[in-house]
Amino acid sequence: MAKLTIQDKGTFDVTDGKRLVLAIEENGTDIMHRCGGNGKCTSCRVEFIVGEPVRMTVAERDKLQEQGNLGAFRLSCQILCEHDMTVKPLMTVSGMGMDDAGPSPADHIAPDPEWTDVSKS
Repeated sequence: MAKLTIQDKGTFDVTDGKRLVLAIEENGTDIMHRCGGNGKCTSCRVEFIVGEPVRMTVAERDKLQEQGNLGAFRLSCQILCEHDMTVKPLMTVSGMGMDDAGPSPADHIAPDPEWTDVSKS
């Protein structure tokens, strides 16, 4: 079981393999996911304080490169909780003045993940 620390919220036990966006939401943070967790909108962005994964999906890499944000933040919808990590959600429903976070993300990463090392991105 991984430990997820959400800045200013606390530390929580998270089942290994859970999508980070869902773990953040299920533990009391109203993180945005406007595209439903499909790696298309970047509203589920997080900053890693500790424990940034060394791999990312090609979908995440491509979207961040396209927007010039590769290395600036990560997409929580494209990350699995597989080890301890500390994150700061960067876009929340309350912080953005929105009515809702967006469509609910599925339990599995979408699109089907193709993995690459962060260092190769």
